[in-house]
Amino acid sequence: MLSAKQLGEKIVKENPEVFESLMEFEKTGRLARKERANFTIDKTLLNKFRRHCKSKGLNMSALIENFIAETLKKS
Repeated sequence: MLSAKQLGEKIVKENPEVFESLMEFEKTGRLARKERANFTIDKTLLNKFRRHCKSKGLNMSALIENFIAETLKKS
């Protein structure tokens, strides 16, 4: 049987994102539910999308999040 310390270390090792979320909560009082993603996209397309979002007062990240969610629902 694992000690409390060993169990804690095992959980942190297997789920580092959980530990990072708890550390963020400790610092800010809020749970971080978002993660930065890095990917490559055509520069012209990105600039057009950025201008479109700015002119309409839209959040680029929210639109991309919604697109990904809808894509996953369809598959």
